Amino acid sequence: MSQIPQLLANELKVDERQIAAVIQLLDEGSTVPFIARYRKEVTGGLDDTQLRQLHQRLNYLRELDDRRQVILKSIDEQGKLTDELAQSIKTADSKTELEDLYLPYKPKRRTKGQIAIEAGIEPLPDLLWKDPTQSPEQAAADYVDADKGFADAKAVLDGARAILMERFAEQAELLKRLRSHLWQNAHLTSTVAPGKEKEGAKFRDYFEFSELFKTIPSHRTLALLRGRNEGFLQLSMDADPGSEDKTAGSHCEVMIADFLNFEHKGRAADDWLRQVIQWTWRVKLSLHMETELMARVRERAEEAAIQVFASNLKD
Repeated sequence: MSQIPQLLANELKVDERQIAAVIQLLDEGSTVPFIARYRKEVTGGLDDTQLRQLHQRLNYLRELDDRRQVILKSIDEQGKLTDELAQSIKTADSKTELEDLYLPYKPKRRTKGQIAIEAGIEPLPDLLWKDPTQSPEQAAADYVDADKGFADAKAVLDGARAILMERFAEQAELLKRLRSHLWQNAHLTSTVAPGKEKEGAKFRDYFEFSELFKTIPSHRTLALLRGRNEGFLQLSMDADPGSEDKTAGSHCEVMIADFLNFEHKGRAADDWLRQVIQWTWRVKLSLHMETELMARVRERAEEAAIQVFASNLKD
C-alpha cells in the first residue's frame, strides 16, 4: 500500500504529496467533483480529469494488491509457493499478469485433463512429448481402462491431449506473448446478425467491418458494442487479418509451437502433437484472448467517454 502514492505520482507526473492528500480526502468520503472544486489548495490544483484518473487508478491498484495477497495465500496453502513465484507475483503490475501467474494453481472444476490425470493417463502425454518417435496409438493401448471411462485408445488419446492443452494454456509467458502479438496485429471484425439487415439499418456501416484493436477509435468501439448489445451485429476477433485461407491455421499456432520448441519432423507422434498445439489455440486460448481484447477496447472507450463528459462539465 505504501508504494501506491509514489506509483501514482510517477504515472500522473505530479508530486507525491498531492497524491497522498487526494487519497486521504477520498478515504474520508469526499467525491472527485467536491475535491476538484473546493480542495484545490490541498491538492495543489489538480483538475477534475486528473482526479478522476487518480481515483480510477487508485481503485485498480488497491484491488490489484488485495488480489495479490489472496493469490499468495492460496498458493502458499497449497505448499507450492516458491521464492521465484512469490517474487513474480509481488512485482506483477496488472491484474492480467497476476491471473496468468495464478492460473496453474487456481482451484478449478474437474476438467477433461484432470479426469484423465486421475485415471492415471498423465505419463502418456509426457512420454509422447519427450519422445515423439513413439506411436500414439500403440502407447495409448497400455492405458485403456473402461472402468475409468477410457474404453479405447481414442478415448485415452483424447484425455492425453486434454492434459497437454491445459498445461500449455497455463503458461504465463506464452499468454503474455500471444496477448502482445494480438494487440498489435489482430482486428476487431463486425458482421450483420442473420436476418437483421433491415431492422439494424442504422448500423449498416458495420455490416462488414474490420479494424485493428489497437487503433480503433473509442466512438467506433462504442457504436459496435451498442450494435452487438441490440442484437444487430456480431463481433469477433480476426487473429490473422489478410490471410485468405482461414482454415490453414493461425500464426498464433506457430507462436505456441515456437514457445514450446516443437518442430514437426515426421516422427510417429508429430501429427498428434501438432494437433494438440492447434487445439490449444483454437479451443483453449482463442476465445480467451478474444474476450480479453474486447474488454480492453471497451474499457478504453468507456474511459475516453468519461473524460469527454468530465471535460464538458468543466467547460
